[in-house]
Amino acid sequence: MRVKTGTTRKARHKKTLKSTKGYRLTKSKLYKVAREAQLHAGQYAFIGRKLKKRNFRELWISRINAGLIDHNLSYSRFVNLLKKANILLNRKTLANLATQEPKVFAEVVKKAQSAN
Repeated sequence: MRVKTGTTRKARHKKTLKSTKGYRLTKSKLYKVAREAQLHAGQYAFIGRKLKKRNFRELWISRINAGLIDHNLSYSRFVNLLKKANILLNRKTLANLATQEPKVFAEVVKKAQSAN
C-alpha cells in the first residue's frame, strides 16, 4: 500500500505561505515562488545578523573617538593606554560613558593616562 502525502504537503505549503505573508506579488501566493523567497529571506537575515555586529562596533568606535577630541587623544592611542593600564571596559560601555556620562569618561581617560 502506498503512502499519500496530501495532508503533509498541505501543512508544509501552509507553513511556508504563512511565513511569507506580506511579501510582494506572487511571493506570498504561490508555493514555489514563496519557498524561494523564504530561502533568500533566511540568507539575508543571516548576513544581517553579522553586519549588525560590525555596524555597532563601528558606531561605538566613532562615539569613543568623538569623546576623546576634548582630551587631545586618538582612539588607537586611547585603546593602547587602556590595555597598558589594565582597564577592561568594552567598547559599548566606553561609548555609553562618552555620550551619556562625559565626566566619568574623563576620569577613565585620566586613569588610563596616569597609568602609562
